[in-house]
Formats: sequence, C-alpha cells, structure tokens
Amino acid sequence: MQDTKPSEKYIIIPNPQPTFYFVGVTTTKSSIMKVFPLWMEALERPDIVMEGVDHALHDDPEAYRQAVAQIKYDPLSLGALVTSHKISLLEAAEDMFDVLHSSATITGEVSCISKRNGQLVGHAKDPLTGGMSLDAVLGNRYFERTGGHVLNFGAGGSGKAIALHLIQKDNPADRPERFVMINRSEPRLAKFKEMVESLDTNIQFEYILNNDPKRNDEILASMPEGSVVINATVAIFMLARLRLRNDSRVVIHANTRSEPLTYPDVSNLSFDGHLDFVKAIVQKVYKRSEGFDLYFHSSYSSAISLKTFARRRVFPMI
Repeated sequence: MQDTKPSEKYIIIPNPQPTFYFVGVTTTKSSIMKVFPLWMEALERPDIVMEGVDHALHDDPEAYRQAVAQIKYDPLSLGALVTSHKISLLEAAEDMFDVLHSSATITGEVSCISKRNGQLVGHAKDPLTGGMSLDAVLGNRYFERTGGHVLNFGAGGSGKAIALHLIQKDNPADRPERFVMINRSEPRLAKFKEMVESLDTNIQFEYILNNDPKRNDEILASMPEGSVVINATVAIFMLARLRLRNDSRVVIHANTRSEPLTYPDVSNLSFDGHLDFVKAIVQKVYKRSEGFDLYFHSSYSSAISLKTFARRRVFPMI
C-alpha cells in the first residue's frame, strides 16, 4: 500500500546540508524564517537550515506528493512544519507515510513531518499546541465556573484540534456542555462530524453549515455568557479572556508584549500600531460601561494586520 521508492515523476534535489522545510503559502514573510536559525544556534546545530515551500491553498495533490517525496527520499531533508495545508497534504499523500501518529489519524491532518529510524512519520501537533494556548487562557475548571459553551468558526485542522483537546480532558469541569461548529463548506463539516462521532464524549456537538455573516452574528449573540468563541479560519491561535473592573479603565495584557496597554475607557482606545486589531474587535463587540482587563494570548509573535480580520465578521474572542 505504501509508496516505498521514488517514481520518475518525483524530482528529488539532493541537499548539501541538513534542511528542515516549512510548507505554507507565503513562507518568506513568516517570522519563523528569522527565529529558526536562532533555535538551531541554541541547540548547537547551526548547520541545519530552513527552506520554505509555498503552495496554493488546496493545491494539486501531485504538488503535495512532490513535497513529501523530497523529504522522504533525500537523506538530508529532515522533515517539515506544515501550516495551511495540513489536511490537503495528508489527503494527497497518506500512502507515502510509514507511520502516522494517532493524533494525525484522528484529526485527518499532518502538521509535522519527521524521520525516525528510516521511516517517514506524520504528526498532528495542533491538539497539543492549540490546547496549551487554550488552557493558558482559561485556567482550571473554566466551564464549571462559568457555564459557558464553545462556538468555533472553521472545521479545518485548528477546529478539529481544539475539539479533540476538549474531548480528551479528564476533568468534566474542563469540558463544555456544548460545542457549536460552523463551517462554510459541507465536506469539511462532514469530516469534523465523522471525527467527533468516532470518539467517546459527553459534549453536545452541533454542526452548522453557514456562509452568511449575519447568521454568524445571530448565533454569536445567542451564546451564553462566558462562552469561548474561536476563529479557527486562520492558522494562528488567538484567545482572550475579559475580566470586568470596578473602574472605567481598559487594560490589555498580551503574551506578545512585556507591559500591558492601559486606556482611560473604551472610547479612548488609541490605534497606535499596538494590538490594533484587538482594540477594533473590542470596539465592535463590547457594549458595557464598565472597564475591564483583557488577557490576550496568541501563537503569533508579531503585529497582525487589521485588514486580515476586517474581511471576516467572526472574532477570536472569549
């Protein structure tokens, strides 16, 4: 069943030095291209380099197979980080992997490709990394404390990862009573439902096929107070928790900043290049008079353009 030797249709380029690939869309613009050499220097492996591989979203399956073949058959191609193509790549090249971690088979995606003892291994790391981000924001027993539910936009890899993380929580107090999944396309929604139904869970899942922003707004407004609302339509984990204050001040704490941002009140938020997209979301959805502390956690370490979020009427807010 497995593709065990290179075909003539695969162009294998021998690397002159150990190379780790980053499979994405616009990889040269990613901050990891600057961070990776620093990691390798800290690990005393400065000889390992990172090379970007750009694909169009939902690319030709043969393009994904070529990328996997390069890693599999070139001795100095060590592995890869996969971002926006996690599901499409696995669908196209599943037979080329010698081993798939259980997280990859459950979620139907591969976000990390490695080699071990001559075997090509596929992993899905989002349940771990996304779950750690979620836990860092919510803390213990969040759903028991608040009674909140989960509303998730996007049934791709990130949405699957968050759902799997919550399903696998040992403590019932860390699991929501209800998880609402909204997606624009039926195939991805069906795959998500298939994954959930293959697992043992007492979480009530709802599956909504929708492409109407106004309907999204209505569903968002119907969620109970304390609900977790996740935008999983982008390949970045962003979570926030809002805590009311006894005064009018707005204080924004972020893992991407060493010091919080403080403003007299919501009407005086300053758009100055510091977390402007978070402030824009606050102005859109926050209608109360009290001030608040906003604790924001992102897996992305640089400023994100507000324009990216202006195209969408769903917000990564808790």
